Amino acid sequence: MPVITCIEDLRQLARKRVPRAFYDYADSGSYTECTYRANADDLAAIKLRQRVAVNVDNRSTRSTLLGQEVSMPVAIAPTGLAGMQWADGEILGAQAAEQFGIPFTLSTMSICSIEDVAAATTKPFWFQLYVMRDREFIADLIQRAKAARCSALVLTLDLQILGQRHKDLKNGMTVPLRPTLANLLDLASKPAWALRMLGARRRTFGNLAGHVKDADGINSLARWTARQFDPTLSWKDVEWIKRQWGGKLIMKGILDPEDARIAASCGADAIVVSNHGGRQLDGAQSSIAALPAIVEAVGDRTEVLFDGGVRSGQDVLKALALGARGAMIGRAFLYGLGAMGRPGVDAALGIIQRELDVSMALTGTRTIAEIGPDILIRP
Repeated sequence: MPVITCIEDLRQLARKRVPRAFYDYADSGSYTECTYRANADDLAAIKLRQRVAVNVDNRSTRSTLLGQEVSMPVAIAPTGLAGMQWADGEILGAQAAEQFGIPFTLSTMSICSIEDVAAATTKPFWFQLYVMRDREFIADLIQRAKAARCSALVLTLDLQILGQRHKDLKNGMTVPLRPTLANLLDLASKPAWALRMLGARRRTFGNLAGHVKDADGINSLARWTARQFDPTLSWKDVEWIKRQWGGKLIMKGILDPEDARIAASCGADAIVVSNHGGRQLDGAQSSIAALPAIVEAVGDRTEVLFDGGVRSGQDVLKALALGARGAMIGRAFLYGLGAMGRPGVDAALGIIQRELDVSMALTGTRTIAEIGPDILIRP
């Protein structure tokens, strides 16, 4: 077993163990990947203010997110096809998050279904919703999330039209799927992955299979999904979804202060400052660059969560210092999952919490509530 010291170690291991098409699907951005890179680069450019001779004994990373007590202010973000990084990946991620004491968000485009994850866990999780043309299907999906006791609905607003990811096209991750010779050879070189997938609960989109008419196989479901993303999405649709759901609503994909103000006025319990991991509008600003203006725009009207480029506890600390209530991790979770399955997710969460704790101590803070802009060095 290799010594795992950081999220990058998990990324390198996942790259070796996960078939290239699925690894690239998770670890890529749109077009030039400028925004994908900026998410991490802009976080790295922020410098912390080291303090000394400050009593930092009895530190705690505990906090709350949407009224839920958490062991650290971090949630696992919704990630499509997590079950193709490791068999039953969504279940493993939800179980790891439950044991660690943080929220897990299940994607609409997951391999394991809402019902699968609910049956394998004992506490409520969050469910992420894409708005599709078929409103009857969306209404049914919301009811299924209610029946599974999901504690929050995460409404993704920045995927009305799919951004082009060059790696997916080259790897045949298209509709329909187009396996390439190189990918078939790559699959043959990953026998452990293939063996696990043979025993997987599902190998297609669990939330769609059996619920979409005349579409059960992965190709037919992918074709249906490609036709369903709705470019007519408006704030009126958001209000309809809020009425259908009736519970805590998180709006994800906010990158502009005006959109943040509108989301708050529509009754968002939280918003997620996010550019979809750089997978949508290439050339958009990084999430961390957008964060301060959005925090100022909404004030205390809604909680602000941060998503984009988080690879360490220091990244979480920087987002909190700039006003976020918490951070979401997507790729960091997938790297751990692809590297080692459940133990890899446990390792990723442990790494982030330890880095957050140590960095809090070295900046002279003992609690999450104490974290503010004074721990950053201003240019």
